[in-house]
Amino acid sequence: MPWTNPRSSIRKSLLTLLLPAAIALMVAAWIVHGLLLERMARGFVENRLQDEVAFLEHQLRQSGPEEIRGIAEGDYFEEVFHHAFALRIGNQIHSSPELWTPMLEPLLAEARSGFVRKTNPGTETAIADFLAFRKALTLDDETVVIVVAEDLSTLQHSQQELHLWTAVVSGILLVLLLLAIWLAIRLSLRSVGRLQQGLKSLQTGASNRLDMEAPAEFQPLISQLNQLLDTLDQRLARSRDALANLSHSVKTPVAAIRQVLEDDTRTLDPGMRQQLAQRLSDIDRQLESEMRRSRFAGPQAGMAAQPVNQSRDLLWMLGRLHPDKNFELETKLSPDTRWPIEEHDLNEILGNLLDNAGKWSRRSSVLFLSDTGDQLIVTVEDDGPGADTDELSTLGNRGVRLDEQTPGHGLGLAIVREITERYGGSLVFGIAATGGLTVKVRIPTGNRP
Repeated sequence: MPWTNPRSSIRKSLLTLLLPAAIALMVAAWIVHGLLLERMARGFVENRLQDEVAFLEHQLRQSGPEEIRGIAEGDYFEEVFHHAFALRIGNQIHSSPELWTPMLEPLLAEARSGFVRKTNPGTETAIADFLAFRKALTLDDETVVIVVAEDLSTLQHSQQELHLWTAVVSGILLVLLLLAIWLAIRLSLRSVGRLQQGLKSLQTGASNRLDMEAPAEFQPLISQLNQLLDTLDQRLARSRDALANLSHSVKTPVAAIRQVLEDDTRTLDPGMRQQLAQRLSDIDRQLESEMRRSRFAGPQAGMAAQPVNQSRDLLWMLGRLHPDKNFELETKLSPDTRWPIEEHDLNEILGNLLDNAGKWSRRSSVLFLSDTGDQLIVTVEDDGPGADTDELSTLGNRGVRLDEQTPGHGLGLAIVREITERYGGSLVFGIAATGGLTVKVRIPTGNRP
């Protein structure tokens, strides 16, 4: 919102928005109450005036021609009526009480029906504000005009008193509402304080993960933070494993070369020189393999992966590393498709599978990408020598290799298996139609590492 500071505290923002809104709504409710009270009171008065005019008309119609004047001149209606009234029968006028006579008799001059509102007539003794209902009719060929009126000043005074008490009650309710809003905000934001304490504990090393017992709005944030911590721990463990494997694989040939070079009693014949060169070549290939694996890693973690674009980049890189082989991509996914997998992890999966296929293939390797809605599927096929059926179950185990002549240490497929299992997926090996190896990775879309 443009009128709020995005860097201000949540408590301050909520109070800034909710308190004026509560005050404005309460004031609006009080104003609407006054308008409704005025309307209801006027409607009540109008109904009473119409009822009394109807009663008076009924009595006049039931009386005989000679009784009409007697009724009008008597005190019958003064005893029955609750309002001031005036009658004009022909040229005779009768009104009650006398205080209302100056105000009601002018209304009898017009033979029209309807409500008449008079405010501040200008006389000190007159009623300041009144409402009258006038009805004209004909009885025995004589024009009869009936006017019934009620003083509105008393009613308005009662309305104002009621409206004032409503304002007092509304003020009390407003204060209670403001206190309730303040208390609700304070209690609701206690979880933010717990999250802040959890982050401090995480920073000081008192805990290694954030507590998941938090409101639903913070659950995705806490889950992503814990996921990031898991990813960092796993990458640290993976880096340590890679360094340990590299150290172990390099240590033996280095020790052998060192032993030969330190033995001054032996001469380096051409055969020995060739062995030393072969050992150094093995070390170089091992280092190159680790460097290539590091190049397959994505630039940043925590981002949704774009499988099509990443696959094209990796296929181009592998085409440069293996210029004598062909790498193809087959998919119906659009380039903008995103998968809920970390970019680094997807690069590890694709890079290791394609690198393995590039080493073993004779001419070509094919990468298939598909999305079934509940599963993300990555399939890599090559036209290499393949593997025996009984050997397929051992693939993907750390350190297992089917051919010692091919550079590598059997870690690539193991890394793919570890990443796949972190996402709740599966890694399946099979024989391709071309006779080579086919590797299929299935990752459920609802799972996160």
